[in-house]
Amino acid sequence: MNELIFTRTDFTSNAFQSALLLICISLLCGAIIAVVYRLGTDRPSKYMVISTLIVPSIVQAVIMMVNGSIGAGVAAAGAFSLVRFRSLPGSSRDICILFFAMASGLICGMGYAWYAVLFTVILAIVIIAAERLIPPHGKASMRLLKIIIPEDMDYSSAFDDIFKEYTVSCKLDHVKTIRMGTMYELFYIITFRSGASEKEMLDKIRCRNGNLSISCGLIPDIKDEL
Repeated sequence: MNELIFTRTDFTSNAFQSALLLICISLLCGAIIAVVYRLGTDRPSKYMVISTLIVPSIVQAVIMMVNGSIGAGVAAAGAFSLVRFRSLPGSSRDICILFFAMASGLICGMGYAWYAVLFTVILAIVIIAAERLIPPHGKASMRLLKIIIPEDMDYSSAFDDIFKEYTVSCKLDHVKTIRMGTMYELFYIITFRSGASEKEMLDKIRCRNGNLSISCGLIPDIKDEL
């Protein structure tokens, strides 16, 4: 068993078949990692899925070419150091998935094909299990409430009685002026009581703020950057 998993692929006997085997296995590992990424996010990026699929094959090909050559290895390291993401910072999960894909491709490129499969499958199981077993934070039950009020209205305690009736917790997150300073926009982080009617609360707020705009929705995702 150890000889099967930890024995390097021999390129001298049949280089073409060995290279083809490693490419197929690196693509298989990339497909597994892409599925792990897809299962762990509600809004997967199409190009992130494609990236995780092909990154192991790219890394595997580079490592095969520089294997045993110090000069080529230094040149490849310099090329990788020039890579920058030309988009918004990725989340810690996305970056870990990319490192996962690169490690799998590195193992394939060194010739340990079946060890790469074993490594990929074990880490995939660990990631999926952790995402299922570790409970999410409490943000799922919280709401972001935005209320617009006239500039002459005292917002410090204007809605306290309504919030006390319908919410478990309520925090005024921040305030900003809008429409050339003629109105205030209030941002509250609230958690509704069990069985409380969101519509009734909004109707009462609407009567108090002069029927100006109100919105209540999920708190936007804040990415954990690495």
